[in-house]
Amino acid sequence: MNRRSFLIQGTAAMSAGAILPQLQAAATPVVPPIRIGSCVVGLRQAREAGLQGVELNVGAAADRLEIADEAVRRKYKEQMGETTLPVCSLMMELLNAHPFASDPRAPAWLDQSIDAARDLGARVILLAFFGNGDLLDAAGKIKQSEVDEVVRRLKQAAPRAKEASVILGIENYLNGEQNARILDRINHESVRLYYDVFNTGTTKGHKVPEDIKLLQGRIAQFHFKNGPKYLDDDPAQFEPIAAAIKESAYRGWVVLETSSPSGDPVADARRNGDYLRKLLS
Repeated sequence: MNRRSFLIQGTAAMSAGAILPQLQAAATPVVPPIRIGSCVVGLRQAREAGLQGVELNVGAAADRLEIADEAVRRKYKEQMGETTLPVCSLMMELLNAHPFASDPRAPAWLDQSIDAARDLGARVILLAFFGNGDLLDAAGKIKQSEVDEVVRRLKQAAPRAKEASVILGIENYLNGEQNARILDRINHESVRLYYDVFNTGTTKGHKVPEDIKLLQGRIAQFHFKNGPKYLDDDPAQFEPIAAAIKESAYRGWVVLETSSPSGDPVADARRNGDYLRKLLS
């Protein structure tokens, strides 16, 4: 090898050595952080509290839901533009009083919510199963006939949700194994669980970290709350839950459904959000 060839090959090797780390860095997938939202403050308040988005209620029972009104959505879009915050999800709280399993209007309400979610850019719809819609009877046993109807209706709605790029998240008092069986029966990528760590843990006494591990990849979104207290009042309760969420590789939204002990919803949302962000970082 002459001096000219040696210099050319040496320069090429140095260039490759400089470029290779850049190519490797570019090839490494960027893992998005978990985002913190709220369903108890509006977009402007969420922005003030340092949160990253909100969950909206679809409205009270009516032939046409409030969220189905284009004028209502237009106002939300204006606020989204003003605050630069997204609507992460919609919440069908009305199903607690008008059960999804039995109310004849429920499938139409879900269709309206799916269309609204697509228009607003929300990616998850929470279907609530508490109160009149509870899937457990007074003795704590599953209401099998109601579960059967929920499965049937969600199977029908799932293709529409998929076409809209929306996930239907069922939130209830059932434990991880019971919910896994329901999801197995529905067997559709657009139907998952909306997991409330307080309802399942504090209210029902389920082992939340174990549930999260069992349901890995099947949780659409999380609700965090602590009754009348702040989240950081009970670190021993929430630290193992946060660890399980991180271990499960969940990267979606965690939504505050917290109270306001001080009477200042913005200040309290900021405190809860800051604490939860540290836990999940």
